[in-house]
Amino acid sequence: MTEIKASMAGSVWKIVAQAGEQVGTGDDIVILESMKMEIPIASEEEGTVKELKVAEGDFVNEGDVIAIIE
Repeated sequence: MTEIKASMAGSVWKIVAQAGEQVGTGDDIVILESMKMEIPIASEEEGTVKELKVAEGDFVNEGDVIAIIE
């Protein structure tokens, strides 16, 4: 199990991978918006998105868990 964490503070602009989806290393999970920039947050390993901890529009701080990959 791997926790995918926010690399910086920002708003969840778009959820790319849904719970139950297979993802590969480097596949985008969500896209954050911070200071008018879009920052993709990618999976660090292959697996299945077990749970998303955020919804579009949520604000996250650096280090917040965004998703769980199994």
